[in-house]
Amino acid sequence: MSETNTQTTEESNTESDETLQVLLIEDNPGDARLIQEMLHGAEELTKRINPTEMSGQEPQISHEMRLEEALETLASEHVDIVLLDLNLPDSEGLSTLETVHEASETPIVVLTGLRDQQVGVKAIQRGAQDFLVKDEVTSELLIRTIHHAIERARQQRERRQQREQLEALNRLNRIGHDITHAVITTETRAELEQQVCDRLAESDAYRFAWIGEINPGSDRVSPKAAAGVEDGYLDEIEVSVDEDKKSGQGPAGTAIRTGQVQVMNDVRTDQKFEPWRKQARARGYFSSAAVPIAYEDLVYGVLCIYSSSSRAFREPETAVLVRIGDVIAHAITAIERRDALVSDAVIELEFRVEELAEPLIDLSSSEACTITIEQLVGGDETLLAYGSAQDVSQDAFTEAIDRTDGISDVRILSAKRDEFEFELVAPTAISLFETIATHGGRVALATIDDGEFRFVVELPRGRDTRQMIELIRAQRDDVTYLAQRTTERSERGDTGTMSVLEDDLTDKQQAALETAYFGGYFDWPRESTGEEIADRLGIAPATFNQHLRTAERKFFDSVFGG
Repeated sequence: MSETNTQTTEESNTESDETLQVLLIEDNPGDARLIQEMLHGAEELTKRINPTEMSGQEPQISHEMRLEEALETLASEHVDIVLLDLNLPDSEGLSTLETVHEASETPIVVLTGLRDQQVGVKAIQRGAQDFLVKDEVTSELLIRTIHHAIERARQQRERRQQREQLEALNRLNRIGHDITHAVITTETRAELEQQVCDRLAESDAYRFAWIGEINPGSDRVSPKAAAGVEDGYLDEIEVSVDEDKKSGQGPAGTAIRTGQVQVMNDVRTDQKFEPWRKQARARGYFSSAAVPIAYEDLVYGVLCIYSSSSRAFREPETAVLVRIGDVIAHAITAIERRDALVSDAVIELEFRVEELAEPLIDLSSSEACTITIEQLVGGDETLLAYGSAQDVSQDAFTEAIDRTDGISDVRILSAKRDEFEFELVAPTAISLFETIATHGGRVALATIDDGEFRFVVELPRGRDTRQMIELIRAQRDDVTYLAQRTTERSERGDTGTMSVLEDDLTDKQQAALETAYFGGYFDWPRESTGEEIADRLGIAPATFNQHLRTAERKFFDSVFGG
């Protein structure tokens, strides 16, 4: 909605609030004229209803002679009070009142020519606020009755809303308690998410609930669990977290992106979320809430809830939804951590990079060779890479290295018939390596084969894979995300940093031990001397020796000391 349209709407609403809108439903022209004359110049009535500096305008009266036209007016225009004659050309008696009362919550004052108090009592019992006999009506009595009717209706409406809100809050708190219990009893994340949706959909207050998760490597949000009356809704909508896309401007994408609950309390009037508003309204969803599921820097997804009632998610309910989102996120974190403790499973993210080590990429294509980097060790200002090359000569390999930007040195550590091991010094790659390590990951493997450079980043289970993907993309715009998989460490036979020592060694001790091991310091004969290892790490030989001895002692303590 444009700023101009918004302003016009607000001005119209303000004018409507300040001027009393009366709907007179009366088929007798004389009686109608009398009522209109009584209200003519009755600015006092507007002041009573809305005692503001801007109020005091004369009430505006709409007159209808038939029930059918009156119902159309009620449906299309704002009305503050209905003055109703029970006997009309197209309706008679108390059924007239019942029809008007069912069509609108507007307060009703019944007008009749009958001096029958029982009719008045029955009218009030069936929804009227008051009852007036036409022959006894005076201007002051009419003004006072309209004022009291509007005030009573307002109080009744507020009490009903408070009661409904309290009931909704209690119901949602019970649901939150049940979800907390489900957290304790569920074994897997999928089971937890499905139980959350099932419990929400069981309530009469909510028609449909679903939980979505961001697809690794993209901005799309895909449903993972759902329950309730869906009617193909999830098949027709597209949800993403990209603010620049229309699909990212809906409640679910906005909730994930901002970390805040997004509420649409009346799809008929709330136009900030399109086209989801249209799709929701077509299925009888008149209000919705999107709750982010996040724990610290881990964004797990979003919980979306839909109700067939408008204003089902006011501020107190929103606060409960925030707690429910937190409970789900903590539970998922606990499940992931538990799984990580009882298994050696890790998440692997595979990428392709286009413009890194291009001479080596060309070499793999022209020579049909394979270059594998199995270990990266970060020093203070450089990055050491240890790996092997197959089906290529050392001369061709070193010549390609000389033409490769970002690699300052290479050493051949050992050679076999069709394979040799090498050490590369790559100072320009240190920033990407540090970014990955800082956010809990490590480069587990890199291969250059058949004209492609691919690398695998390993993350503990439960980490935010999307965040890692975005961090790597931010470092290099030539990186393409390829795949995600869950792998047991033992399947790859890890012998590097993932050992019992990684919690005991300092970064410098670990770097010294890894460089010594992969640099051939422990081989016989040695592939590298202590001075060469120290030079690679940019430290003095004595410092290297100190770090190495300390690391060895901690290793032997872990083995022999129990």
